[in-house]
Amino acid sequence: MTDQPTGDPTMTRIIEAVQLGQSGAPGRARELLTLLWDDLGPTGDALHRCTLAHHLADLQDTTEAELDWDERALAAASELTDERAQRYLPALQVQAFLPSLHLNLADCHRRLGNVGPARDHLARAREHLVRLPDDPYGESIRVAVRDFVADDPTDHRR
Repeated sequence: MTDQPTGDPTMTRIIEAVQLGQSGAPGRARELLTLLWDDLGPTGDALHRCTLAHHLADLQDTTEAELDWDERALAAASELTDERAQRYLPALQVQAFLPSLHLNLADCHRRLGNVGPARDHLARAREHLVRLPDDPYGESIRVAVRDFVADDPTDHRR
């Protein structure tokens, strides 16, 4: 097996739009991803919807809009199977997506002052940390959860 992605024109379009946003054109990236979302529809491929919504959340102008896209990403992840994800990249495990997805939701809720949902999503992110790979990505998410807790005014464990 290889750790290289297989050819997937939709994932290629998503990645190209994300890179466009990272290179200084977030408005254009948001436009391209929104058009692609419209093409996929609510029952489109779960990997495409999860990936697209996850990245589109980061391109929003408001926390409310970001939360909406993060919720869409998590909903799509709940429909995604390892088998489907691994057709794109053999090493992918859907459960490894969950810490990041829940952390993003916790952050949005925290910024909106929604203490209960922020705590719930942070707890779910923590629960799923064991599913992260032992690699730089996994470590970056573990650090983000740890740092989020340290800065989280809703966390009363200190």
